[in-house]
Amino acid sequence: MERRQLSVFIDESGDFGKCNPRNPFYYVAMVLHNQSNDISCDIKNLERHLETIGYPKHAIHTGPLVRKELFYKNDLMETRKALFNSLFHFTRRLPIHYICPKINKAECSNDEMAYISKLSKTISDELKKHYDYFDSFDLLINYYDYGQAELTKIILSVFSSLFANVEMRKVKPADYKLFQVADLICTMELINDKAERNALSNSEKEFFHSSRDFKKNLYKQLEKKKL
Repeated sequence: MERRQLSVFIDESGDFGKCNPRNPFYYVAMVLHNQSNDISCDIKNLERHLETIGYPKHAIHTGPLVRKELFYKNDLMETRKALFNSLFHFTRRLPIHYICPKINKAECSNDEMAYISKLSKTISDELKKHYDYFDSFDLLINYYDYGQAELTKIILSVFSSLFANVEMRKVKPADYKLFQVADLICTMELINDKAERNALSNSEKEFFHSSRDFKKNLYKQLEKKKL
């Protein structure tokens, strides 16, 4: 009998530094892919589409894309929207789920250990809420780029304490489209929280038009993928 394996692609938005009152949240997106569901055709279609846009073999970074930063600083809105739509609709069509534990750093004493403690508990609580789903797999494989040493340790500790068969694998974002999906989800969850407070930045308003348009046209579709 074939082993049931779950890939968990993990990305974060935030850091363990002092709390910024304008953006106090720390997000950990986890994209869940049952490896028995083949997504190779979806990946090939996305790669072909990116090539037609002029970004072959490119790892899309949603935050800089929206803010017109880094490699996108000279791109027209039309190109940036095409890149965003490519990744968004790729995500929407995939047989995946996601969870996105988050903490409000403003609720902690302003130090790294308090953030680590609260984030560890929040991730653990979210995994326990869906324990039967995760436990139905023979092997959980966590993919992370080890971008933050603190989060790497939290992930390893929390998953290992709850489940018997867990692996950690270090990845490069360019090598895995689902890691880019996790990046997209982090950004979308962040923007949704800002939309709830009518606090979109000028670049976000330019890209998404309004909080209402963002929630109605985009976030509600993405939210359907939540576990």
